[in-house]
Amino acid sequence: MSRSSCHLFLFLLLFSLFPFPLLARPFVLVLSQDDLKDVQNDDASPLDSDSSWDDDDFGGTHVKPDDELDPGSWRRLFEPPTTLLSPSHDTSLDSYYAAVHKIISASNNGDSRLMEEAAAEIETAANTDGDPHARSVLGFLYGMGMMRERNKAKAFLNHYFAAEGGNAQSKMALAYTYSRQDMHEKAVKLYAELAEIAVNSFLISKDSPVIEPIRIHNGAEENKEALKKSRGEDDEDFQILEYQAQKGNAGAMYKMGLFYYFGLRGLRRDHTKALMWFLKAVDKGEPRSLELLGEIYARGAGVERNYTKALEWLSLASEHGLYSAYNGMGYLHVKGYGVEKNYTKAKEYFDKAADNEDAGGHYNLGVMYLKGIGVKRDVKIACKCFIVAANAGQPKAFYQLAKMFHTGVGLKKNLPMATALYKLVAERGPWSSLSRWALESYLKGDMGKAFLLYSRMAELGYEIAQSNAAWILDKYGERSMCMGELGVCTDAERHQRAHSLWWQASEQGNEHAALLIGDAYYYGRGTVRDYERAAEAYIHAKSQSNAQAMFNLGYMHEHGQGLPFDLHLAKRYYDQALELDPAAKLPVTLALASLWVRKNYADSFL
Repeated sequence: MSRSSCHLFLFLLLFSLFPFPLLARPFVLVLSQDDLKDVQNDDASPLDSDSSWDDDDFGGTHVKPDDELDPGSWRRLFEPPTTLLSPSHDTSLDSYYAAVHKIISASNNGDSRLMEEAAAEIETAANTDGDPHARSVLGFLYGMGMMRERNKAKAFLNHYFAAEGGNAQSKMALAYTYSRQDMHEKAVKLYAELAEIAVNSFLISKDSPVIEPIRIHNGAEENKEALKKSRGEDDEDFQILEYQAQKGNAGAMYKMGLFYYFGLRGLRRDHTKALMWFLKAVDKGEPRSLELLGEIYARGAGVERNYTKALEWLSLASEHGLYSAYNGMGYLHVKGYGVEKNYTKAKEYFDKAADNEDAGGHYNLGVMYLKGIGVKRDVKIACKCFIVAANAGQPKAFYQLAKMFHTGVGLKKNLPMATALYKLVAERGPWSSLSRWALESYLKGDMGKAFLLYSRMAELGYEIAQSNAAWILDKYGERSMCMGELGVCTDAERHQRAHSLWWQASEQGNEHAALLIGDAYYYGRGTVRDYERAAEAYIHAKSQSNAQAMFNLGYMHEHGQGLPFDLHLAKRYYDQALELDPAAKLPVTLALASLWVRKNYADSFL
């Protein structure tokens, strides 16, 4: 493939790993000719020496349980295992979870005494026993100022040692801290490691549906429509679907299997129920279940792993026109799972998937060309394949593009871009379960628990969690059960914490957050009144085409508050606000009338 043809694919890419939520900017990646790098497709390649390319780039079926991928996770407290586990002989781990349980309970009930007791136990485990998971929680307490004086330095140190001890959530927190400070060399290493964990949990044939964290608010109001679709088995639409499935509707059976397999619509993941519904759907002639049954047997999800059965189900799926199943078949031949290893046959399957416009097929071909597996190594062709897959939203392709920017293979080295792409992928790791638990708590009315979980997730760099936690503070006030340095948060502590969370969200493109930050500085809410910083925040929101921010900037120019007194600029901002939002007609009309009076009767009584 020629350099110019690759350029056609690279000139302008608009892709997003997540269907980005309302009020946050979509991730836009613009690549030009300058980003391309001439690569010699010979044996002397960075691929041979760079350890970041040594992992299984096809993804894997030998996936560890989430508890092993995310050690110290609070999963066992929110998703107790369905089968009885053998008694734990790790007393320190048992003590850790007992203390975390107290923190969760104290946050939900506003119990300052219990919170202080739990914080002391965590501190002892962290400082005396050196438990990395306790250090991670202690870093969280210092970072938020919960029963401890808010101290970013102590928060950082605890997360650093927790990350050294293997705590993945502390690695996320550190990576986010480094990226905020533009320390990309440090951030990119951590995000690369975390993104690899996320990628190896993805499916081998079709792409997993994106389980996006739910934004519980829409601007200043509760996001009732999104919340309605997240009530799990209590949702009326789900109950209707379940009734249809029980009555023998094959399509409903397939959807039930999907919901339980991936944990969609607020449901807890249940592989046993998913398997049951997929098998019933197949018996009723629903072909889409065939591919998922192949995945289940390849992964051993709810059943004993059986690659032979996996290949049988995937082959049946491909015969029914489910072209993404060819990816799973190709994968099994690449790895030699259940069949003799055969790269030629694997490429044939990947070609079939790609020829039918399946993103996974393009991705897998890219890996073969990148690493020279069964074909002559050609980084330019690999680059093209990854671009096509990324444009179709294939998350593993984002990971490969991040690695290219990281290592300078195929694309010019660009650590900020690599960091951003790795972060997008890493946020799909097992620690994202925090969002599901927080939402469940919110829907049950357990505001303290929801706020605690969103706050923990916010520390890891999730913009939606930052805005959700801030919105709970603003909306529910004392009912948020926010814990401060000495007990339940004072009004000042709540305002300060909300301000900090909104500010972090605004840095990541949340225009509503930027607007609220501007209001906080303009009115002195939770911070010192500062018109200049208010103007900066409004300008940031204006850059995202926010009509309210434009109106506010017009007002500040009209009155010379934080911005130069300029009636012409004021009028321009008022006009732009009206162009963006017709609902602003009344306030803009009044503002323009005020400008007319100021201009024509500047020295009069009017």
